[in-house]
Amino acid sequence: MTPAKVQALRERIARLGLDLRLVDEQFTRGSGKGGQKINKTSNAVQLRYPALGLVVKCQRERKRSLNRFLALRELVDEVEVRISPETSERLKEISRIRKKKARGRKRGAGPVPPSGGDNPTAG
Repeated sequence: MTPAKVQALRERIARLGLDLRLVDEQFTRGSGKGGQKINKTSNAVQLRYPALGLVVKCQRERKRSLNRFLALRELVDEVEVRISPETSERLKEISRIRKKKARGRKRGAGPVPPSGGDNPTAG
């Protein structure tokens, strides 16, 4: 999360006329991978924007501040899709690429090769 990314997000919020005072923000305990840090801290972020009925949850990272930024970015993306349809195609493409990258990171290096001792056809 660089200062340039934060500034770009602030500009998008201003351009959309999004009032952040209307956004309800809740922090909950995380679950899944991450060990003790995830299990003991309230770092998962849930943002609600009742004006459009949007709810965004984020627990991608171990740090609350980064999850907060990512959740706000997703919320702004959703608001932008609802308000201006001309940018929705571009945002859908960006979202598709993000999901594809996340799948690649989740899968890791690929399938585990079979062991040589159990294969009867091996030489």
